[in-house]
Amino acid sequence: MIDKKLLSMLVCPVSKAPLIYDQEKDELVCVASGLAYPIRDAIPVMLESEAREISLEEKEYFASKKT
Repeated sequence: MIDKKLLSMLVCPVSKAPLIYDQEKDELVCVASGLAYPIRDAIPVMLESEAREISLEEKEYFASKKT
């Protein structure tokens, strides 16, 4: 679980857009850039080189969660 206050301060380093916490995969997802950043040992790894590209289905799912 990630602290809500921390989540509200973090943005995607690529797009500067807000992030969505995916509890199931323990990742921070950015719909704008299409990237998911891992959380390791309770620390978000906010490096583009460590992020994975999310699928179109994931992008649509998380875009619907933003509203």
